[in-house]
Amino acid sequence: MTYGAPMFRALFETAPDSMVVIDVTGRIVLANPQTAQLFGHPEGSLVGQPVEILIPEEARASHVGHRSRYMSAPRVRPMGAGQELIGVRHDQSRFPVEIALSPIETEDGRFFVASIRDISDTQRARQALARARYDTYIAQAGQLALESSIDSTLDQLPQMLVAALQADSALVVISRDGQSPQVHAAIGVGEAELDPLLAALDSALAAARDQEVLTLDPAATGFASAICARLHAIDRAFGAIHVLSRQARVFDREAAHFLQSVTQSLSAALQRNQSQEQLAHAQRLEAIGQLTGGIAHDFNNLLTVISGNLQLVEAQIGTQEDLLDLIGSALRAVGRGAELTRKLLAFARRQRLSPRAIDPANLLGELGRMLSRTLGERVELALECVAGTPHVFADPAQLESALINLALNARDAMPHGGTVHISARPQRADDAPPGDMAAVGDQVIFEVSDSGTGMTPEVLARATEPFFTTKEQGRGSGLGLSMVYGFVKQSGGTLRCHSRVGQGTRIALLLPRANVPQNPAFNARHEAVGGQERVLVVEDEPDVRGVATAFLKSLGYRVDAAASADAAEEILEAQADIALLFTDVILGAGRTGAELARDARAARPQLSVLLTSGYERPAAADDDQPGREFELLRKPYSREQLAAALRRALAARD
Repeated sequence: MTYGAPMFRALFETAPDSMVVIDVTGRIVLANPQTAQLFGHPEGSLVGQPVEILIPEEARASHVGHRSRYMSAPRVRPMGAGQELIGVRHDQSRFPVEIALSPIETEDGRFFVASIRDISDTQRARQALARARYDTYIAQAGQLALESSIDSTLDQLPQMLVAALQADSALVVISRDGQSPQVHAAIGVGEAELDPLLAALDSALAAARDQEVLTLDPAATGFASAICARLHAIDRAFGAIHVLSRQARVFDREAAHFLQSVTQSLSAALQRNQSQEQLAHAQRLEAIGQLTGGIAHDFNNLLTVISGNLQLVEAQIGTQEDLLDLIGSALRAVGRGAELTRKLLAFARRQRLSPRAIDPANLLGELGRMLSRTLGERVELALECVAGTPHVFADPAQLESALINLALNARDAMPHGGTVHISARPQRADDAPPGDMAAVGDQVIFEVSDSGTGMTPEVLARATEPFFTTKEQGRGSGLGLSMVYGFVKQSGGTLRCHSRVGQGTRIALLLPRANVPQNPAFNARHEAVGGQERVLVVEDEPDVRGVATAFLKSLGYRVDAAASADAAEEILEAQADIALLFTDVILGAGRTGAELARDARAARPQLSVLLTSGYERPAAADDDQPGREFELLRKPYSREQLAAALRRALAARD
C-alpha cells in the first residue's frame, strides 16, 4: 500500500504544534493552520515572509546568524534540546516557545521544518518548582542566621548557594570601612583565580552603584557568568555575595529574586548583630560610668578629708619651713588626685562641663610634657601657640582630654612614625569663610594635624559617629572622636575635619574665647574672708563633715551639723537664725542635698544655699543637677575656696 503526498499534507495540516517549512533563504514556504492560530496572523499571510517575523525585532539580526550556521551543517534537533526562544504574535505580545528542527531533501531542493510549541504553561510550572526550591533554601538561610553566629552563617553560605543555583562557585566578600574587600568564605574557586576575580567583581559593583542585584560576564577570570548581590549593615554596604558559573548561562529573574531574598535576610541578621554589639557596648560603658562615678565620689571624700586636715595642720604649725614643704607637697598630690578623678568622670560622661578661662600657651606647655612621653620615639611632637592668642572659655579637663585623644589618634595613623602638630591661634568672625555662621563671635582654634595615612571620604563622613572605628578589634571603641565632637558642641564651638588618603588628617576645634582671664589653681593661696553668720553643714560622711565644720569655725562662722536631710530639716525648723545651708549633694538614703535645698528654700526664701559634691549624676537626671539653681563647690576644696564660695552665696541672697 503506497501513501503519497496527500497523507503527508494531512499530517502537516493536523499536527498539534505549529509547523513551518523554510527555504535556504530563510523564508517561509509552508505554514500549517496552528501556526496562524498560535502567532495570530491571517491564514496564508506568513508564506513568503522571513521566519524572523515570528521573533522579537531586537533578536532578529542575531537569529539570522544562528540560522545561517545551522543551515550550513543541518541536523535533526528535537524538542527539549535547549532551543527555547521568545515568540512574538501579530499583536506584538510575547510568549516562550520551544522548537524542533529537521532538514528535508525534496525534488525542489533542501528545506527545513521547524516545529514550534507554546511552553507558557510548562514554563510557569518550572518557575513554580524553582520558586518552591528557592523558598526552601531561603528558609534554611534565615534559620541559620537566627540560630548561628553571623560568621558561622557566612561560612556555610557558599555551599548552600552553589546547591540552590546549580552553579560552580560562590564567594562571600566583606569590605570593612576604608579597607579592600576580603573573601570571608568561598567554594569552587582556586587561590590563583581570586585576585583577578575580585578585581572584576568589585569593578562591576562599583559601576552599578544603584543595582542591588546584577548579572555579568566576568571576562578573563575563568568564569563565564555571574550573579552578585550586595550585603548591607545598618547604614552602609558591608560586602557582597557572588555566585559564578564556568559555563555561559542565564541567571533568570527567579534566581535574582532568590539571591536578593538571601542577602536581605543576611543583611537583617548583620544589622541585628551590629545593634546587639552596640547595645552591649553601651551597657558596658554605662556600667563603667556608674562604677567610676561611685569610686570618684568616695575618692573625692577621702581627698577632702586629707586636704582639709593638711590645711588645718598647716594653719597651726606657724613658720616651720620643713613641715610646710611637706604639707605643700601633700596638698599638690591631692590636687593631682582631684584632677585625675575629674578625668575619670569626664570619660564616663558623669560630670557636667565646668568651663573657665584657660591660657592656651600654658595648656599646650603642660600637654607637651605629657605627650612627649606618651606618643613614643618615632613620633615627633610640634607645639605652636600664636602670639596674642586669647584665653579660651572651656572645661579644662575636657579640652585636655580632647587634645590628647586627637594626638593619640594621630599617632595611630602613623604606624611608621611622623609628626603630630598641635597649635592654638585666634580667629575672628570676619576671618571665617563666607556663609560660615559657626564662627560668629571671637573664637580660639586648636588644631591637631598629622602626616599619616589619612581617611577616605566615606570614612571621613562617618568619623564622628558613635561606635564607628576603623581600628582593629580591641584597639578602639569608636567613641573617641564622637566624645570630642560632643564636648565641642556642648561648649558652643565647632569641629572641623579635613583628611585625604596618603596626605594626613587635620582636625580643628573652634571654641569661644573667654572675656575675662581667670585660672585659679587648686592650692592657690588667697586671703580667706570669713564671717559671723550661722551655717548648717549637712554631710553623711563624718570625717568630711568634721573638716567642713573645722574650716567654717576657723573662718569665724557659727556652725551646726547634720548627717541627713531629715536631721537638717529639724535643725532648720528649730534655729531661725541659720543664714546658709551648706550641703553635700549625695546624702545616702533619703532625699538628696538638692531636694533638701529646694524644700528649705521654699520654707525660708531668704536662706542662702551652697552645694558641694565629688560626683554628679548623668545629665538626664534633672532633679539632681547641681549648679542649675545653686552654686556648686566641687570636692576636694580648699579653705580659701570654701570661704570665697560662702561669701558669694550669702551675697547673692542679700
